[in-house]
Amino acid sequence: MSDQGRILVCRGVRGATTVEANDREQILAATRQLLALMIRLNGIRKEDVACAFFTTTVDLNAEFPALAARQLGWLEVPLLCGHEMSVPGALDRCIRILVQWNTTKRQDEITHVYLGRAVSLRPDLSQLPPVDWEELERWIQAQLEKYRRDQTG
Repeated sequence: MSDQGRILVCRGVRGATTVEANDREQILAATRQLLALMIRLNGIRKEDVACAFFTTTVDLNAEFPALAARQLGWLEVPLLCGHEMSVPGALDRCIRILVQWNTTKRQDEITHVYLGRAVSLRPDLSQLPPVDWEELERWIQAQLEKYRRDQTG
């Protein structure tokens, strides 16, 4: 048992976004934004994350999207990248994330995040609460600065 008498369980948190081109910086920026929003909307603490899976459609290979999680401070979280199945007519230039997270939240309390053209994947889950995009970007930049400092010693 944990807070509020709820049991700690492992939940999946899903997200997806798209980029305009197979470009390293676009892949990293879009993945950072998506993951940061998933973290912030759900109150995810990295020490509670069991693991995270990142996939891209086969047309994206300029960078591993999991690097974005490292840049946000997930240095000890097990991460894995792969390609989505190539299904004819499926959404292209898409990045997906599945975070497996230990939490006391119920499944219906999880906020899944779909951005860009990826809202077409789950229109039923695409309504986000109000987001302060400027504040989110400041948080991302602060995490990036810390990551860069740690990498240079």
